[in-house]
Amino acid sequence: MTAQGKSGLVITAHPGDFVWRAGGAIALHARKGYRMKIACLSYGERGESQWAWKAAGVRLEDVKAQRREEAAKAAAILGAEIEFFDAGDYPLKVTEAVLDRLVDIYREEKPAFVLTHALEDPYNFDHPVAAHAAQEARVIAQAAGHKPDPSRSYAAPPVFLFEPHQPEQCNFKPQVILNIDEVWETKFQAFQVLAAQKHLWDYYTRVALNRGVQGGRNSGRPMTYGEAYQRLFPDAVEVLA
Repeated sequence: MTAQGKSGLVITAHPGDFVWRAGGAIALHARKGYRMKIACLSYGERGESQWAWKAAGVRLEDVKAQRREEAAKAAAILGAEIEFFDAGDYPLKVTEAVLDRLVDIYREEKPAFVLTHALEDPYNFDHPVAAHAAQEARVIAQAAGHKPDPSRSYAAPPVFLFEPHQPEQCNFKPQVILNIDEVWETKFQAFQVLAAQKHLWDYYTRVALNRGVQGGRNSGRPMTYGEAYQRLFPDAVEVLA
């Protein structure tokens, strides 16, 4: 199965988020021929770079440069292109210019699906801010009066929320479990690029294994590694099975 001509969009608050939570989906769809685009709203330079700040005399610009390089390498491993916004980290601030660019990306890419953060996260306000921006841009992109162009065609894509760090605290419901067995090694290779967050490698390996067990039990098909997603909108279908 290939999907030449189709694309997928990932809107992430920080560099590590798209690797830990959606790296399998990115790699899997890239392998199937999707053009995968990552909109990375910040470099994760303040709250998402614990190990980077342990170096003596480190400066904010040094951490930004390190995280940008890591994110670019990880995206390349997963088979995606990445666009950086530098919208701040702890706190993330979605300006009018950032939102406008996200709208343009929706219209340019016409993604078949969008992956972004859960709507709630009491531990990290940047995550729901990014999710809100992803939703708002999707809505604005549908507006005929926003940068009117009668020749433009656009259909709003389905949105899938990837699993937060502590899902039970974020009202996250794992409605979709994606089998990522064939790209697990690629995802783990991307893990190893993120030296600033190496304390999370084992944790997200365990998450993938747990979701794999659940995916196998729910589907009746072998699955070792999985990623969980929650649908933001209903799936309109002709038949139920």
